[in-house]
Amino acid sequence: QEQLAESGGGLVQPGGSLRLSCVASIYPLDYFTVGWFRQASGKGREAVSCLTGDGRMFYADSVKGRFVLSSNNARDTAYLEMHDLSPDDTGTYFCASARVYLDDSADKTSDWREESHYKVWGQGTQVTVSS
Repeated sequence: QEQLAESGGGLVQPGGSLRLSCVASIYPLDYFTVGWFRQASGKGREAVSCLTGDGRMFYADSVKGRFVLSSNNARDTAYLEMHDLSPDDTGTYFCASARVYLDDSADKTSDWREESHYKVWGQGTQVTVSS
């Protein structure tokens, strides 16, 4: 069964940067969509960004211009580069995979932000932004 594993979290000062990694255990990224979500303490999970198998990228408004998606040449690792971090970015970050067509859509049946589309989840990595 496909598994995902995140890494790269840590403690960073406001204005700093981190790069999170999401390693897929079996299939290359071309076969599915990788979504990034985060959850702050005491709050619900929030969609952050999404990299589809055909290379489309989507970002939540709160991270546009600061976060950047990419993948490695082997197409087994997805990255989330996070810049100009603020305390509001603190939380546990998860990557998850989806095998349905997703888009930036108001229709929940294809909206990349909908958690229900993602069937495999990593264990999460903690990001703390604090001085």
